[in-house]
Amino acid sequence: MTNALFLVDSYLKESKAIVVSVKKGKYVCLDQTIFYSKGGGQPHDTGKIIKENEVYNVVYVGKFSGEISHEVDHTGLQVGDNVCCILNWERRYKLMRSHTAAHVLAALINKGTGALITGNQIEEDHVRFDFSLEKFDRALLEKYLAKANELFGTDVPVKWYELPREEAMLIPGIVKMAGALPPDIPSLRIVEIVGVDSQADGGTHVRNLDEVGNVELVKTENKGKNNRRIYFKLN
Repeated sequence: MTNALFLVDSYLKESKAIVVSVKKGKYVCLDQTIFYSKGGGQPHDTGKIIKENEVYNVVYVGKFSGEISHEVDHTGLQVGDNVCCILNWERRYKLMRSHTAAHVLAALINKGTGALITGNQIEEDHVRFDFSLEKFDRALLEKYLAKANELFGTDVPVKWYELPREEAMLIPGIVKMAGALPPDIPSLRIVEIVGVDSQADGGTHVRNLDEVGNVELVKTENKGKNNRRIYFKLN
């Protein structure tokens, strides 16, 4: 199974790796990777895999049967190749900031109203969240966004670590997605925004809220009974 380096250190921009399998010439698995695979509302990473002087652009990263697969833009990589992986860091860092911002906003709305997340998607230029709020109230959503921005101007650490599943599930609010449970595995990765939120999460985040900057409301939508949607972006 691929060693997912991004789960330990989201700030790794480069790494060495060995090609362990190649399918159809362009679907490559490595012994370890810095590239995040699409999932949990967070897009896949992009970047480059370099063998000697040849560059293979990583255009998609997904997880299939427990393995992280990297789709590259042309054939040539072989099993056993020693390669260098280089992350598209500007894109990743923007997604990290957005993901942490999303956790803060979700936590504030959940604590203030009891609403759960019913859908989410992080994109390069915005974040979309759906919440199970009974009434459509744009002013209420604007209030929570303003509270989130107050936190983003403070020195609040963000940590991630593993806990035994039984212990993790005792933490109030550890799951904020409606109708969802973490995978049935012995330990869960927890992302803790100190004093603000703890969630079971497999994504990448910044180490401190002061890295997020401010976020800006793009629009809100009424998506039917008990479902409200908010779009926001980084400034």
